Amino acid sequence: MATIRSREDRDGITIGWQAQIKRKGFPLQVKTFRTKAEAKEWATVTESEMMRGVFVQRTESEQTTVHDLLSRYADEVLPNLKGGHKELSRIKALQDGLGKYSLAAINSSIIAKYRDKRLSTISKKTGRLIGTQSIKHELGLLQRALKMAAMEWGIALPGGIPTALVKKPALPAARDRRLVDDEEKRLLDACTNAQNAWLQPVVIFAIETAMRAGEILESWKYIKDTDGHKVKVRVSDGLQWSDVDLNKRTAHLPKTKNGEARTVPLSSRAIQVLQGLPRSMDGRVFGTTYEGIHQAFARACKRAEIDDLRFHDLRHEATSRFFEKGLREMQVAAITGHKTLQMLKRYTHLKAEDLAKLLG
Repeated sequence: MATIRSREDRDGITIGWQAQIKRKGFPLQVKTFRTKAEAKEWATVTESEMMRGVFVQRTESEQTTVHDLLSRYADEVLPNLKGGHKELSRIKALQDGLGKYSLAAINSSIIAKYRDKRLSTISKKTGRLIGTQSIKHELGLLQRALKMAAMEWGIALPGGIPTALVKKPALPAARDRRLVDDEEKRLLDACTNAQNAWLQPVVIFAIETAMRAGEILESWKYIKDTDGHKVKVRVSDGLQWSDVDLNKRTAHLPKTKNGEARTVPLSSRAIQVLQGLPRSMDGRVFGTTYEGIHQAFARACKRAEIDDLRFHDLRHEATSRFFEKGLREMQVAAITGHKTLQMLKRYTHLKAEDLAKLLG
């Protein structure tokens, strides 16, 4: 049964009302309110939930803010994720916009308002509106953190996972950039003359394997931590010789973007590239960094007079070629690491003439 009593200061003036519920089989519930009516209402609702068997312990969710949750997620979860450094800036944005709310108070309406505000925010970095993809990533991160709280950390969320009820912003059309005409030859010719001698073998290897830049190359970045301090972190180790088996023609990737290891089969052309490389002392297959390749690739495209081509487009090119060779979706997914076939559909923009050949 609930007990309601006033709380007074030293002068005997009532400053609040405390509701206390003692019920067999449930932990003691105590909460203080500004008015007696609020205390009675809370006690009535809580006792009703206990009687109906739907009571949820809210103490921890009321005491834990979104800021607290995301800080814990950054400390305990991100270090184990490939590309986890990218999440720190998203965590900062979420903490700035939603950090003050407790996990018991956060709801779909609050999150939807955050989404809409972000959609109309100008990025300080680019001077343009923040992209819908960035905002979708932020909401996805918040949802993963809330699920972790509920499923792994034992924090009961009275309203469930509120992000599940929030409509995600519509994404722009996916890039469909492929190498056309003689672009591959021109690109590789330009790579031959690059100051970075690793550029051509890296480009060929990417086209043959559909591996991401972070899976091929070591990468370092300066980022801001949750306290706003600039720190240098290793983003990826790059492909290691210890993970390459030339006899079996495979490259094992123990740490990938989606967190799942995979083994990539190597084509004859990819094997030829590897056989022509020197062995570095530190075990890396390619003795350069993503940052170095990124700059060299941009310069090579300029020399080759190739417009609007990004290094990541080589992954799209490789994946499309797998389909053109007749591989099925499940086979391609095993190579590329896409977790769902739906995700893979954006990479299957086959040329009409190639589809015609398959039709006979």
